[in-house]
Amino acid sequence: MTIRTILVDDEPLAIQGLQLRLQAHEDVEIIDTCSNGREAIRSIKTHKPDLVFLDIQMPGFDGFSVIQGLMEVEPPLFVFVTAYSDHALRAFEADAVDYLMKPVDEARLADTLDRVRGRLAEKRGVEEATALKEALAEVAPETAETVMAEAADPESHATNRYEKLINIKDRGQIFRVDVDSIEKIDAAGDYMCIYTGDNTLILRETMKDLAKRLDPRRFQRVHRSTIVNMDQVRQVKPHTNGECFLVLDSGAQVKVSRSYREVVARFVH
Repeated sequence: MTIRTILVDDEPLAIQGLQLRLQAHEDVEIIDTCSNGREAIRSIKTHKPDLVFLDIQMPGFDGFSVIQGLMEVEPPLFVFVTAYSDHALRAFEADAVDYLMKPVDEARLADTLDRVRGRLAEKRGVEEATALKEALAEVAPETAETVMAEAADPESHATNRYEKLINIKDRGQIFRVDVDSIEKIDAAGDYMCIYTGDNTLILRETMKDLAKRLDPRRFQRVHRSTIVNMDQVRQVKPHTNGECFLVLDSGAQVKVSRSYREVVARFVH
């Protein structure tokens, strides 16, 4: 699939540099470039791209203003490209796919595009499924009702929606991690620390994106920066101020903050 892309930056050299690096990716088609936020909003509404590389610091409309200016249309995927690191949190809160620092590193750009491809494949899969249901409703209404009923049953398809294996590139190797073996996940900036019974691996991914890949019936957030595999919880130990600790199969203890104490409600009957 072709990724129709717009580049937005008020520095011509920055656009040229990004164009040069994107030439290595044959599926990326640059359909327009913009030098400010107002141009970007017009171009995005006109061309309806799949992806926008968006500078944050621009005169007039900055990158965040561009996103706000597109509230009434279906937005593309955004990757922020900037010389400043202090906007990273706000960028991910805006649901950006990634946040790249200038000058853009080729390896980081490749990782970002892999994430873009995954997001687009997921989006197009949903669109194709919707189109199929609409077509079935016209030519075979009884079959369509069956499909809709199955889709409405979360138990019948939940296990297929979430990953059973996660590939993690760490220390120059690729590890295939069985999701069942994961005890907990800690966030450390743009990295996730994945803990299994006998190993700790580092994955470059945001917690928000990783959580989408895991079954929420099993993997639940117990702290602002921690996800726990609830199947590995063997004991709940009350603590002060409404907090508590979860004791895992390995003996590790994880604090549950007050904001997430409803997570342990299943253990209290």
